[in-house]
Amino acid sequence: MRRSRALPVIAVLASAAILGTTARAATAAPPAPEGSVPVTVAPPTDTPALVDDVADPVDATIAPDQAAKTHLTGHKDRYRIDDPAGTLTTASVETEGVRETVRLDQKYKGLPVFGAQYVVRTEKTAGKRTVTGTSGTYFTELDVDTGVTTIPAAVAVSRAVDEVRRSLHPGAAVVGSAPRPGTPATDLSGTDQGLLVMPTGAGVLARRVLVKGRDTVTGRPVLRDVYVGATTGVPLLSVSRIKTFATDQQAAALAAEGTAAVPPATKQPRRAGDGTGSVAGQGTTLHGATVPLALLDAGSYLMMDVTHRRPSGATVPITTWDGRGWDYYNLLDGQFPEGMTPFASPTTTLGADLTAAGAVDAAWDATQVYEWYRTKLGRDSLDDQGMPIDSVVGITYGGYPFVNAYWDGTRMVYGSGDDEYLPLAADPDVVGHEMTHGVVEHTANLVYAGQSGALNEALADYFGNAIDVDTSGTPMSDPQAGLLGGDLCRTLAPAACALRDLDDGATTADFQHLIDTPSMDDGGVHLNSTIVSGALWDLRQKLGTTTADKIVYRALTDYLTPMSDFVDAREAVLASARSFRLSKTDLTVVRTAFDSRGITAQWKANLYGKGTKVLIDRLNTGMYADMKAGTAGGWFAVPRSDANRTEPTAIWTGRTDGKGKLHRISPADGSINGFPHTDGKRVVWLSIALDPASPTYETNRILSAPIGGGRVKELYRSPERINGLGFDGDIVAWSQYDPAQGYLDVVRYLRGDSPAVQTLAHPGWFGNATAPSVKGGKISYVRYEIYQQPDAGGHQWSLGVEVHDVRTGKTTYAGGDGGAERMSYPDLSGTGVAWMTDRDYGTIVDGQWSKGAYHDSVRLFDFATRTSRLLFEENSPQAIRAVTVALSDTTLTVTEEAPVEAWMANGGYPDNSLNPKLKQYTFQGRYVGPASCSPGAQMYATAATGREVIYMDSSASGFGLAYATGAKSCK
Repeated sequence: MRRSRALPVIAVLASAAILGTTARAATAAPPAPEGSVPVTVAPPTDTPALVDDVADPVDATIAPDQAAKTHLTGHKDRYRIDDPAGTLTTASVETEGVRETVRLDQKYKGLPVFGAQYVVRTEKTAGKRTVTGTSGTYFTELDVDTGVTTIPAAVAVSRAVDEVRRSLHPGAAVVGSAPRPGTPATDLSGTDQGLLVMPTGAGVLARRVLVKGRDTVTGRPVLRDVYVGATTGVPLLSVSRIKTFATDQQAAALAAEGTAAVPPATKQPRRAGDGTGSVAGQGTTLHGATVPLALLDAGSYLMMDVTHRRPSGATVPITTWDGRGWDYYNLLDGQFPEGMTPFASPTTTLGADLTAAGAVDAAWDATQVYEWYRTKLGRDSLDDQGMPIDSVVGITYGGYPFVNAYWDGTRMVYGSGDDEYLPLAADPDVVGHEMTHGVVEHTANLVYAGQSGALNEALADYFGNAIDVDTSGTPMSDPQAGLLGGDLCRTLAPAACALRDLDDGATTADFQHLIDTPSMDDGGVHLNSTIVSGALWDLRQKLGTTTADKIVYRALTDYLTPMSDFVDAREAVLASARSFRLSKTDLTVVRTAFDSRGITAQWKANLYGKGTKVLIDRLNTGMYADMKAGTAGGWFAVPRSDANRTEPTAIWTGRTDGKGKLHRISPADGSINGFPHTDGKRVVWLSIALDPASPTYETNRILSAPIGGGRVKELYRSPERINGLGFDGDIVAWSQYDPAQGYLDVVRYLRGDSPAVQTLAHPGWFGNATAPSVKGGKISYVRYEIYQQPDAGGHQWSLGVEVHDVRTGKTTYAGGDGGAERMSYPDLSGTGVAWMTDRDYGTIVDGQWSKGAYHDSVRLFDFATRTSRLLFEENSPQAIRAVTVALSDTTLTVTEEAPVEAWMANGGYPDNSLNPKLKQYTFQGRYVGPASCSPGAQMYATAATGREVIYMDSSASGFGLAYATGAKSCK
């Protein structure tokens, strides 16, 4: 009997999670740097992650799920599940010949446990039933008070919506977040989905909130499940329901070469008649092939194929819906918009317009994918229960070409394509990919974040490509067999348009430590996927198509569970291969495929902690500007939660040289603490406490304490949300909602020991003032203002920065841009103030996306020269993709994403490109070098002296606080 114990991990990064399992031998945390606080790597469990090659008899006269629970009850010494009947509910029962696969979801005191699922595999033959193995995740150490008083659901919804809004543009002030005449304050809304238990540590009572809407800046759709602490209001995890073929960044890069708006569809007239039967039709694909299609005679010939039969005799309708003239934002609620209909034709020979729209390809490819799964693997549609198959074709992006496709949980949605890219349904591997997301959702249901999300993408890529290769008759030896999206090119060679290549040779050495936010591919779900899909493709090349497909499919349907990671996938595929009684030679081939890609237990154990000086490993907290650490005089202050995120964030201090002990200086009173700033003597921070007596259900307090710990002093309190804080010397400044200003933001400050609160405002102005930074007696802040103008919209807005000198009372306009849509929080030093601004995000110029649509400007105001200098103009050849800035007296440090050109290289797929890095410049814009050579994401730097920075690093044992002093290069 093979048996593997596991510790399921939820390493919460950026209020999301990288999910996986790690061996029981690794329960202790890696050695912590001097002065750091030991943390627990994962919640403990005694239930084995994989039990294989057993032959335990169990009652054959009862239902399979009852038999599974009976087996677990009878072997408590092995599984450590005390009450299987009471804590496990049946998720699904799948049968394949004599094999039965039972999926059981864990519940705790009646509440679902996130990601916890255990699988029992049995064989039933000749009136006898035998358990052959188990796998999955069951948490044995949960201890949660589910009867505790929780915050109102409305508060959790508000926190979830705010979390998503910030994650879309972390560290930036966004115009769309401020009220404008005729414009809603937000296009995001949340709906309470009930309570559950998040399995971190002893467990956390949480509330799931569905957040949907669109990004007010990019227009991209948003559909995310956000998990919020039910007693603390702290966001714990955010997972997208939309599973795309390309990353958002790839789609954006491709759109940069896009075309003018897509014209609305020409609707076909309805043909006279009232027939309702299926008829034979035909159409021409975008690649010139004439293909047969079953149509439905319903007054006109609709693209509805009702000829496919289930084993029961019922039909599986395959419908192709006309998405022309619709934007993908219109599909967020899972329903078909009123007025959307299937494609229709006046004759049984479909016209050129339906070919051009991609409708013929979508219908034909969906049929091929359905039949491939049915004939090769015996699967009854995507859910194995005969579910209808719906494809929406021709969706646009704000009325402009959309080069992407996605599965939204119920159907496939295909973009319109553009001048170079055909409609996305024109490549069978894209259709197979999206439909396989449906198969994954109805089997292992892999969580779409981090490694489990990359595994989700890897399986979709593998089966999508396998179906394409098989149905087209392409040999596996063809150099282009591993390309995904290669058939989408109109003029270029396939390799130039492919978005991924399963033969790219990616290994775990290429693994990207990404934050689980929408802007960073939800933790690398696409960017890390070919590490696994490449290993699976190697198996298909070496073991043959039929054998490899069956092994991988059984691993998916019988072994993997929602929180499986890369190494779990290795073990699942190996166990699946053994179940087919493969030879020792073939089993060696399987191991070698994973070994060659570096997917080993040793890699997993050494995943973090490379290449940087770590001050604190695992901050266990969000990654936004309110979590930016403060530093001065050789000290730092940073928000940090406990390892399992069972408590709100607290403020910790320590020395940048890593010596001495860390000090927790915020009280343990249940408040959420953030925005820490220090001058090397004391720390000032924001503390948010839940307060049922407050009209906003919370009290915002600005607190202060000595750097090494001591008495905490309250400086200010308000029921209104404080959303920015700055401190230096004797000045504390903050921004908050002001009811007297129509709930716009204002900047206020305290000076010295005076309790008098001063407000920075100007008579007659209408707009927000937010994001203050304080240094040397000055306060800088973002100024958002609307001016009455005789333009078409009647208004024009401006984002700029002002600097107020507290000692003289003088306010200086440091610069800005009219019409700018985003701006980073400005950073102030003794010599100047700098910020990122984005003036034309998503701007179309003469039918083309402007260069500035995917770049940003960086502006610096120099106090010595009193000039505002645009260091990097977003439409210039020197344009960069800036996220945030940090400023010392001599050096500008910019958090930069990879340039769009890097995305376009290699067919739009980046080479280690998505991780943001810290790059340093002089005040004249001359590049000095990288701040750090860490392989991880480098975010939210705080400048100290010269090139010294502290920052948050995704490769620092999870996501930790790191220290760097700059380098010439990282070669």
